[in-house]
Amino acid sequence: MAKPKRKLQIIAGKCIACGVCEGECPFDAIHVEGDVAVIDYEKCTGCGKCVKVCPTDCLFFEGEQAKGEKQAEVAAVPDVAADLAARLAEYQGVWVYIEQSAGQVHPVSWELLGKGRELADVLDCELAAMVLGENVDGVALQAGHYGADKAYIIDNPLLAHYRTYPFAEGCLKLIHNYKPAIVLIGATTLGRDLSGAIATDLHTGLTADCTGLEIDAHSGLLRQTRPAFGGNIMATILCREHRPQMSTVRPRVMEALAPDETRQVEIVRETLEVSEEDIGVTVEQFRPDADLDKPNLQYAEIICAGGRGLGSPRGFELMKELAEALGGVVGASRATVDAGWISHDHQIGQTGYTVRPRLYIAAGISGAIQHRVGMQTSDTVVAINSDPEANIFQIADYGIVGDLYEVVPELIKQAKAGNLKEKLLGDGSG
Repeated sequence: MAKPKRKLQIIAGKCIACGVCEGECPFDAIHVEGDVAVIDYEKCTGCGKCVKVCPTDCLFFEGEQAKGEKQAEVAAVPDVAADLAARLAEYQGVWVYIEQSAGQVHPVSWELLGKGRELADVLDCELAAMVLGENVDGVALQAGHYGADKAYIIDNPLLAHYRTYPFAEGCLKLIHNYKPAIVLIGATTLGRDLSGAIATDLHTGLTADCTGLEIDAHSGLLRQTRPAFGGNIMATILCREHRPQMSTVRPRVMEALAPDETRQVEIVRETLEVSEEDIGVTVEQFRPDADLDKPNLQYAEIICAGGRGLGSPRGFELMKELAEALGGVVGASRATVDAGWISHDHQIGQTGYTVRPRLYIAAGISGAIQHRVGMQTSDTVVAINSDPEANIFQIADYGIVGDLYEVVPELIKQAKAGNLKEKLLGDGSG
């Protein structure tokens, strides 16, 4: 690579090792090492992108500082940079909001504690559960079994049923008082409502429907990955200047730890400084969803899903027969739902449900990224498609190239004979 026309320089004493320049560099020419950014001159082209985004103006080009302009700018901001670094340092720990109703915890909370445990171990910090409700001590103890070191509890009759204002106020009080660096919330109907209210009040970022969470090795920031631009790309988002770093995650994206009932949890209690008159919303009656015909896709062990390759709505009768023979449920791609072949309750993918079954059979599904993000963590994937180049085969454990109207009836025959699950799962269990 030709040497750059301009040589990049750095004022080490002004660098706060924030990692902004590293993330912006298109040539991987600058990295944070310890408490300072280091320039790789073999890769640097002198494009100047890092100079433009540096929050402390510690980056400049050789010869430009002599003009006095850059140095004057740097001299004007060290207190701002120091204040930012000091403010961010106040936030420590990973928190998970535990979603519960009448003591029944949504499984996504345990799944997030599993991921939270992983993140906290990398950061060498505490993993805490945030528990709001009425008579929730048992929930807090369960959080300890699933990996939490500490549980912050607000127990109040006003929290017996979910209402945005009191729950948001309770969460905000805990966050303001104890300053977690990371807050994870399930991307459920409740979680989406609550997380938005909290993030707005905190003036921090919120990355929705994440499919991946990890700690950046250089900056220690939370790398939040989610589908973007209609699912055509995966975007990784970092919240560099605000805290806490907040993410919502769909059910079944992460994996819960096996509960350990010997684990103890430290409980910290706080009060809710809200009255009924402050809320403005009254719960007159609570009726749980009584539609038993809806498939429980998110926690199904076996899913038989059909796509556009079925050719017509009648193809789902075949998938239903296979699902019944295997003891599973029927899933579908967005294309079939949009075509009106099956209801949205069966849709899997970015705009449908995220699933994590032991066995996922995909018949006539091409494997677009929008669908794959919803099922790619399945334990065993069986793909049936007449196109040998279909993307679904890239993530399949078993691939069958052929006419699904010949393949699926044979699978139904074997499933009814009782040996198909044993062949596909390897252990004979269902």
